[in-house]
Amino acid sequence: MSIVAEAPNYLQVFSDGSVKRFAPEIPPTSEESSSGYKSKDVIIDLSKAITGRIFLPDIPGPCTSSLPVLVYFHGGGFCIGSTTWLGYHHFLGDFAVVSHSIVLSVDYRLAPEHRLPIAYDDCYSSLEWLCSQVSNEPWLKQADISRVFLSGDSAGGNIVHQVAIKAMRNETLRVKVKGLLLIHPFFGSEERTEKERADGATGYVAMNDMFWKLSIPDGSNRDYFGCNFKKQEVSETEWREFPAVTVYVAGLDFLKERGVMYVEFLQRKEVKRVKLVETENKSHVFHVFHPKSEATCSLQQQMSEFMKNN
Repeated sequence: MSIVAEAPNYLQVFSDGSVKRFAPEIPPTSEESSSGYKSKDVIIDLSKAITGRIFLPDIPGPCTSSLPVLVYFHGGGFCIGSTTWLGYHHFLGDFAVVSHSIVLSVDYRLAPEHRLPIAYDDCYSSLEWLCSQVSNEPWLKQADISRVFLSGDSAGGNIVHQVAIKAMRNETLRVKVKGLLLIHPFFGSEERTEKERADGATGYVAMNDMFWKLSIPDGSNRDYFGCNFKKQEVSETEWREFPAVTVYVAGLDFLKERGVMYVEFLQRKEVKRVKLVETENKSHVFHVFHPKSEATCSLQQQMSEFMKNN
């Protein structure tokens, strides 16, 4: 049995189709307050093994005020990652405190066992779960589902785009998506960009191609709508109704170019509010690897301001 695909220290895919993942340190949840917030895990859909982790900030005084909700989708090329990873736990717990918001971080099913669009459907179901549980789950009693924001990094940023479109098209969904915060989003296409054709890009391109090959449906290529946002059918009316968007890119990130292209695409489609924010001299998903860094604190403040203004 041989290895047919590998992301060193994270993922191995074998010739018989089996998959081995290497999880980093996983912190336990704590329903007692720590660092200004508490957290607990919830089951979103038992039959599909979709789970989530709620982060609830400490709010002094009586719990009468409503709080916005941030629904977060982790990255990992659709093949690895979890809301339980230490970096996500600290980043999202601290963000709940900074933004005075309730955070629901979603664990969706992973490729290659569960190829796209399964991740999109799983993450969309978290919004339906939010609607059904807002009156039943004690930790959501302050949740204002008329002020819901979608965020995610890398593949999770890609998922944000797709979930927003699905939510916009469902008029019966009680959740109101007010804004999208995409962090270092993972997009692609069959056509190579200038950066992808440049000297020294071979290793980055090969790794990205591997994740796309493992995650898109069998028989598809990188012009699959989930990879290439230009290939998705969205009407002019729908683009005009699209929520406010901020895309966060990192100056040293190989995917920065794709994030900029996404912003330019939305601007051409005349989406009303689109903004690009760059963190200079930082790499891909730095906020996960360095959740307590100054750059991460700045990112959290920027995201909090976006939520306050939308």
